[in-house]
Amino acid sequence: MDIGIDRTILVHAAQSGDPVAISRLLALCQADARRYAYKHCAVSDIDDAVQESLLVVARKVRSLKVAAAFSSWLFVVIKRECRKLGRMMFRHDQIDDETAETLLVSRTDDALRLDLVKALESLPAHYLEVVLLRDFEELTIAEIADRLGEESGAIKSRLHRARGLVREYLLGAETGPEAG
Repeated sequence: MDIGIDRTILVHAAQSGDPVAISRLLALCQADARRYAYKHCAVSDIDDAVQESLLVVARKVRSLKVAAAFSSWLFVVIKRECRKLGRMMFRHDQIDDETAETLLVSRTDDALRLDLVKALESLPAHYLEVVLLRDFEELTIAEIADRLGEESGAIKSRLHRARGLVREYLLGAETGPEAG
């Protein structure tokens, strides 16, 4: 049986409330959900985004109007969960530059290196890519744009956002509940 036909049959059965079909459908789409979350979430949020998305799918599959739209709908649900988790990461008071510098300078080099690695690992792939190209390979914005086939403005924006995420992560590691 073709996987597309199988999925469509499962979606129809899940829409009718069949708990076995819902369970099989969730198991079948979990790998796709994880791949998509990997592209849109911070690494640390992937598992939570997939879990929350699959819960939404299980609860709301009955309201899906067209079974053929299931994959698109799944991706929209995952992207929304990734955004929600990303916003939650930044719900704290802003730290001014002087305070941030004081917090970061007070840490040992080893602790700072370890947190920097964790911060970089937490970045979504498209942010990590520009940080590595700019800050580690030392390419210019124009060279990165050329390599990625994108506009310089888009690269600048992505790099700015990526560096902001790294800064927030580093400061969050220092000011979080386990700090201090």
